[in-house]
Amino acid sequence: MIPLLDGTGLDREAAQRAARQELSKAGYQDAKPPWTYRAINWVFEQIDKALSRATEVVPGGALGLVLVVLLVGGLIALIVWRARPAGLGRADGALFAGGTAMTADGHRARADEAAAAGKWADAVRERLRAIARELESRGVLDPRPGRTADELAREAGSAVAAVAAPLQRGVRVFDEVWYGGRTADASSYAVLVEVDRAVREARLARA
Repeated sequence: MIPLLDGTGLDREAAQRAARQELSKAGYQDAKPPWTYRAINWVFEQIDKALSRATEVVPGGALGLVLVVLLVGGLIALIVWRARPAGLGRADGALFAGGTAMTADGHRARADEAAAAGKWADAVRERLRAIARELESRGVLDPRPGRTADELAREAGSAVAAVAAPLQRGVRVFDEVWYGGRTADASSYAVLVEVDRAVREARLARA
């Protein structure tokens, strides 16, 4: 029993009902913060609690947690980059960067120099450039800046059926090395050398 000023009493249940009625008045309701504010506040409280628990578990406290997050983020980025499909970004991968046009023999010499230095990816690219210049010099392709490796295989293969399959094989190796994350080696370069030989020995007459 709760005593009142007039000497009467009020039991607990009646007091609770009176309190609820008082708090339900418009003035009290208007004083409450908006539900969106309360929801956002609750989310931040949960994040703060989670981070507090994590810093207690991870060695080094907050600094250790930051290092762990950075390490995990780096690993995820590396996995995504390595797992991206071959050919990603080929649309902008022009075979020639511009500048003075070099002959097929000039690109072959560069390719052999790169191979001798163990720079297999560069050797693969230079040998494919030599193939492109060979096709241009013999009238199979018109010289065109910005041509990609895939366009090279498609256009030359359509013009001369005899070189279609070798070119597709060579371009596939080039794409895997330069856009697919594959590590080039001597065998990669050997494929391009063989394609170059097939193109040079083919009777390059337009279909």
